[in-house]
Amino acid sequence: MLRIGILTSGGDCQALNATMRGVVKGLANNAEDLEVYGFMNGYKGLIYGDYRMLTAKDFSGILTRGGTILGTSRQPFKLMRVLDENGLDKVEAMKQNYYKLRLDCLVILGGNGTQKTANLLREEGLNIIHLPKTIDNDIYGTDITFGFYSAVDIASNAIDCIHTTASSHQRVFIVEVMGHKVGWLTLYSGIASGADIILIPEVPYDIAKVIEAINKRKQRGSGFTILAVAEGAIPKEIAALGKKEQKKALEDIAKQYPSISYKIADDIQKETGMEIRVTVPGHMQRGGSPCPYDRILSTRLGSEAAKAILDRDFGNMIAMVNGKVKRVPLGDVAGKLKTVDPKCQEIQDAKRIGISFGD
Repeated sequence: MLRIGILTSGGDCQALNATMRGVVKGLANNAEDLEVYGFMNGYKGLIYGDYRMLTAKDFSGILTRGGTILGTSRQPFKLMRVLDENGLDKVEAMKQNYYKLRLDCLVILGGNGTQKTANLLREEGLNIIHLPKTIDNDIYGTDITFGFYSAVDIASNAIDCIHTTASSHQRVFIVEVMGHKVGWLTLYSGIASGADIILIPEVPYDIAKVIEAINKRKQRGSGFTILAVAEGAIPKEIAALGKKEQKKALEDIAKQYPSISYKIADDIQKETGMEIRVTVPGHMQRGGSPCPYDRILSTRLGSEAAKAILDRDFGNMIAMVNGKVKRVPLGDVAGKLKTVDPKCQEIQDAKRIGISFGD
């Protein structure tokens, strides 16, 4: 009898169900006896013993379904060693529930924080397989994460829709794309939708350069400009500050504006007198059905996770590297962030065709 547990943790995304389906179908077709226990609402379910046994029927018809059939929650890694309000040791509770169900492996789907806890459980002696989920594509050790290209589709479509009204009204439009720490989603959706200016956390912007790019377009006869701005975009003068000063400066901005996009809009309006509009697609970028690319990616990653379990090769993240599915040791990647290199080929290609990064 093969017994596995499975949970989804952190922010949701479009291909969580598709990936779980790949794991379970890969096991069901290659193991004689299989029991699957789904922990509800992420690590909460594992901590407090909230689980249910799943059958093949639960994984039927979910390839195209967004969200997660198990529910999810955010459980900050830094609080995992902190007792809960009732004095419960969360890590010990997770281990006890794992052993109570006599699990052979726990399959964990999630992003960076989820991965760090998965590695902690591996260090505590549990058999763990991690699957890299995030629309931010910021997990180190894999070229791509499931959920990323589905979010690129949605963010690109939002910017596409803004193009028509921007050109009709001859205005500057800012579309704010998700991404606090990294700019992969903004970079890809900005290029895909023909944004004129792309601002990402890894390339601190100079507002004078941004305005210069807008004025150049006006001089060429383009009366509108579209900016794709990451949530974590940062002015170069703040980026140059020390950590404490930088944090305070960003807090001051947050007191004045709903987000950095509104500050950028205000700065441009004050300098140029132009009408600026801000659009924030927000959590739409996490929702809906996974795109075909993500369905294929999720199926491949899930299938390889099943093979790793059957091989009893635990303690790995299932990654995509150079087009091949690969097992990467969790200890080598947990806690690391994959950021955009300001000198990467994507940015150089974008600059060559006239896209400004405000630097």
